[in-house]
Amino acid sequence: MKRGLRFVGWRADSTSHREKAISALGTTVSLLLVYWTTHLGFGAEGALWVTGSMGATAILVFAMPHGALSQPWPVIGGHVLSATFAVACIHWLPSNPLMAALVVGGSVLVMMYARCLHPPGGATAMIVVLGGPTVADAGYGFVLYPILLDCVIIVCAAMCFNSLFESRRYPLALVKHEVTRAPGIAPEDFEHALKQMNSFMDIQFDDLLRLVELANANAQSKGVALDDLAEGRFYSNGLPGENWSVREVLQVVNRPGRAGRVRYRIVKGRGEGGNGICRASEFVRWARYRVEADESSEAWHRVMPS
Repeated sequence: MKRGLRFVGWRADSTSHREKAISALGTTVSLLLVYWTTHLGFGAEGALWVTGSMGATAILVFAMPHGALSQPWPVIGGHVLSATFAVACIHWLPSNPLMAALVVGGSVLVMMYARCLHPPGGATAMIVVLGGPTVADAGYGFVLYPILLDCVIIVCAAMCFNSLFESRRYPLALVKHEVTRAPGIAPEDFEHALKQMNSFMDIQFDDLLRLVELANANAQSKGVALDDLAEGRFYSNGLPGENWSVREVLQVVNRPGRAGRVRYRIVKGRGEGGNGICRASEFVRWARYRVEADESSEAWHRVMPS
C-alpha cells in the first residue's frame, strides 16, 4: 500500500492547518476579484470560461507562493503569450478539430523558450479556441482584457496578501537571504547537477541553496548522549536511502561498575520488525538523533534538544 502511494505521488504533508486556510482564503479572494472584473465585459458565461484557467493560477500563487511556476513573470508571460499564440492560430490557420491540441502544445513551446512556463497558460490557449464567437470576435483585444488584466489582479493580490504573513514571500525577489556556501558544494555544482538532470525544477535556485545549507547545519548539530536515552523514545541513525532506520528504546539497564545495556526494537526502515540488545555506548554511536512520529503524515521528525 505504501509503495503504491509513493508511486502515485502521495507524500508527507509539511503544511500546518493555518497555512492551508491561508492558501484557501487567498485563492478565494483573488478569484472573486477576477470574476467580477471579467464579468463586466464578457458577462457570466465569459467570466466562467476565463476564471477556469485563472483559478489554476490562483492555486499556484497562493498555495505555492515560493514555487518557480508561481512567480509574476510565469503568471503574466505564460497567460499572455499563450493567449497571443492561440489568437494567431485561429486567425491564420484553417479551423479543424485538432486546433485545441495544437495551441496547447505550441503554447508549451513558447512558454519554455520565453522562460515563463505556467501550466494554466495552456488552459488559456484552449479557452481562446473553445470560447466561441465572443472570444473569437475580441481577437487580440482578448489578450489585454481580460487575460492581462486578470493576471495583474492576481499578482497584485498575491503581493499584498502574502506580505501579511511572515512565512510567505511573494515574489521571491523582494526578499534576499544571504546564502553561505554549503561545505563541499558550490553554487556551480548545483548548476551542473540541474543541467545533468535535464528536467524543469519547480524551485528557485537560491531556495535550493538555502535548503541545503539549513539541512547541513541541522545535520551537524549535537548527537545523542548517554543521558538522553530513555524508555519509549525513538532514535534514528540518520543514514540515507535503504540504510535509514528508526529504533524504539524498550529498556535501559544501568548496572553499577558495568556497561549499561539497551533493549530496542526496529520500528521503521532497515530491519523493520526486528529487535536487539546492545551496550548503551554502542547504541549512542548508532543513534544520530531522537525522532518522533507524525501520525497525520506517517513521517518522522527530528526532535531538537531543548
